[in-house]
Amino acid sequence: MSIISEIGNIGAGNAATALSGLISDRVNMSVPNLRLIDVKKIAEILGGPEHEVVGILVNMTGEVEGMLLFLLDRDFVGLLVKVLLNEDVSGFDNISEMGLSALMEIGNILAGAYTSAIASMTELDIRLSTPQIAADMAGAILSYPAALFGTMGDRLLLIEEKFSNGSNTVRSHLLIMPDLKSLNKILKKLEL
Repeated sequence: MSIISEIGNIGAGNAATALSGLISDRVNMSVPNLRLIDVKKIAEILGGPEHEVVGILVNMTGEVEGMLLFLLDRDFVGLLVKVLLNEDVSGFDNISEMGLSALMEIGNILAGAYTSAIASMTELDIRLSTPQIAADMAGAILSYPAALFGTMGDRLLLIEEKFSNGSNTVRSHLLIMPDLKSLNKILKKLEL
């Protein structure tokens, strides 16, 4: 778990640096909270199955196969869209196409930050798909990866992060879901 925490710390540091560059301002980040959780408890952790979130799904291919799913709450989405596009987002139903595109690019950058950390520590080739985005209730967004991941296992890695910029503090959740064969490759490379 300490090696996995180190991967999470490096990935989170890379993500904070990338966000700083995007918004042209300093972004601080708390130490990420990493947990192995039961797939069935994800929605509860996010505030319940009816809690609205934006989900950005990126598939991993190459020597590691699986998914990364970023879950951003309304405050995070609102802050990013405001800073990047100067658009106010009061609810997910009024995010512009440009706003959705900007959020997908942020998901792509954050996914790259985490997969770079995994790849550099394991020397495995990991490629990423084009991100897919959805704004909906947590239960609806989680149903797709949960159905796919449910065939691979019942526990996954959840990374909870808090980013701050000035007086604004927002949080995100990242679910890392490698398939069982890929997980074994990662653990073998890490000599665990």
